[in-house]
Amino acid sequence: MSINLWAVLAAAVSSFVLGGLWYSPVLFLKPWNKAMGRSEDDNGHPARVFGLGFVYALVAAIVFAMLLGPTPVLAEAWKAGLLVGFGFVAMSIGINYQFANRPIVAWLIDGGYHTGQFVLYGVILGLWH
Repeated sequence: MSINLWAVLAAAVSSFVLGGLWYSPVLFLKPWNKAMGRSEDDNGHPARVFGLGFVYALVAAIVFAMLLGPTPVLAEAWKAGLLVGFGFVAMSIGINYQFANRPIVAWLIDGGYHTGQFVLYGVILGLWH
């Protein structure tokens, strides 16, 4: 199956742009840290965190592009992103968070981010063939 590697790369980068805003002090950094019982000092080494984070985002973008096919229609691609992000990723995180006894606020923030991530993937892949 043929996929647009440039669009996939752009989609992976978009998750970093979204994440940078989502987990910033402007939006959800403080409530997320509180819900997770963390402080800003608890972050891991930036090279490891961002390096592995990008690898995971890239793999997710590649697999999502493969699911959509080589020329997805925009209207269907962003809807697929919404379904995958919320229905698969956020719900899977929710299962883990329930068993780990994490607060619903953490799930709302993390699940919301990943839903937005896959919607962005769908928009980018739906526009860029």
